[in-house]
Amino acid sequence: MKTIVAKQREERDKLLSFEYQKRSSHAKAVLYRDSRPIKLITGPRRAGKSVLAIQMLLDKNFAYLNFDDTALLEKFSEDAVEQALGEVYPGYEFLLLDEIQNLDGWSMWVEKLYRNGVNMVITGSNANLLSYDLAAVLSGRYVEIRLFPFSAMEYMEYLDYSVESETPSQTAKTNNCLEMFMKLGGYPEIAKTPQVTSGYLSALYDSIIMKDIVRRYKVRKVEELYNVADWLLSNFTNPFSATSLAEELSMSSVLTIQKFTSYLQNTFLFQYLPRFSNKLKLMKKADRKAYVVDNGYIMARAFELSANMGKLLENLVFQELLKRGYDIEKYELFYYHSRNDKETDFVCRRGVKVEQMIQVCYDMSATITRKREVKSLTECAGELKCDSLSIITWNQEETIEWDGYKIMVIPLRKWILEKF
Repeated sequence: MKTIVAKQREERDKLLSFEYQKRSSHAKAVLYRDSRPIKLITGPRRAGKSVLAIQMLLDKNFAYLNFDDTALLEKFSEDAVEQALGEVYPGYEFLLLDEIQNLDGWSMWVEKLYRNGVNMVITGSNANLLSYDLAAVLSGRYVEIRLFPFSAMEYMEYLDYSVESETPSQTAKTNNCLEMFMKLGGYPEIAKTPQVTSGYLSALYDSIIMKDIVRRYKVRKVEELYNVADWLLSNFTNPFSATSLAEELSMSSVLTIQKFTSYLQNTFLFQYLPRFSNKLKLMKKADRKAYVVDNGYIMARAFELSANMGKLLENLVFQELLKRGYDIEKYELFYYHSRNDKETDFVCRRGVKVEQMIQVCYDMSATITRKREVKSLTECAGELKCDSLSIITWNQEETIEWDGYKIMVIPLRKWILEKF
């Protein structure tokens, strides 16, 4: 065991030698670092969780265990590991446990370490599994930091791109940069090497399904699981229900659909946006809209020869809202249908107050499109009593006054740069 831990120390030291892009979650992570609760960093695979943990512990004496290592999992013994950690990292102040969900029964061991005064940072790629297990044994004694692939701002910073002016030339450059981000996504490994996007993300997609779902949940109907995942990926931003999806895919079991969509959500590949209702029961029964964690997956799997730019923009705005702190699980983000079946893409809520409503429309230059989007937004706003209304476009900007409402039409590049 000491040999395994020592080898992983070499891996840790190599990670420490690199320079990394500072993430927007960095300040929050450092703020929590010295507190007693366990620091749980969750998010999709390869989004940078380990890097964020390394950054927050950079000037600290910390031990490191990577549970993506088969050798560690096969020979794991609590006593042997704890002894090896003490020998390889004498006097360590923190313990970083990477991808802990791969270790069976991990939560009881973590609870023991916590009781013994070990200050821990844990990363993992299965949201519900981690939070459920920790809540069962350490309720109220952990804080969660959720990390996604780069936001648009982080992507531009990583490429050393700065917006210095609003000249036509500068605007064109900014739009070109954002178009690349919108098509290829924000995974750090591909930001500077876009030519590898398709191969890298296609392999990552398969790895998540096979390692984090098939192996973990002992799924036998692998082909059906892929059919569900591929349907969600090719129908992103569309509403669905377990029943409608079972019919679409000619699958007899709605329960299987429910399980598979839940597994795919747990690994962060997909998120499902609920339809807003003041009645929780009705909200849970209504169709949800499927969104992909990163636009790069859409292009990588090549389900469309030419992806719909409006849908890509909507998926990007959804991702950015998550990165701005709106939490679906806390009922802070929804879509909405009015009584006359008009739709608004995003309803953002804090507490019980609807804070803002956002419509996404790639190109609003056609009169019929403009009228449709504005009428839908204002009708929904009237029912939800909200007067902070925006329409995010690709390149159009204006202020529209309609039926007593003021609507800010804002191009993506300006919305991305807004302080929030």
